[in-house]
Amino acid sequence: MKLVVVLMLSALPLSCYAGSGCPMLEYVINNTIDPSVTEDQYIKGLEVFIPGDDTEQLLREFKQCFLDQSNRTLDYIKVMKVMSVSSCP
Repeated sequence: MKLVVVLMLSALPLSCYAGSGCPMLEYVINNTIDPSVTEDQYIKGLEVFIPGDDTEQLLREFKQCFLDQSNRTLDYIKVMKVMSVSSCP
């Protein structure tokens, strides 16, 4: 079991460099987590994918949820993002 943990921890830095393979997905996730990106900037970056006002309002609320979090919580979310990307086959 210890060997498995050591191998997983040694592979983690390589996975961090690999990314998700989709630059647009990385862009959206990073903008969602980044507290320096305002709601208006967030919506402007996603306007191609927003079909209507209802979707825009929901995305504003979604972004506001992340803006309400502390920097420490956002750092944990970034770590979780790396872990979820690296666990994909």
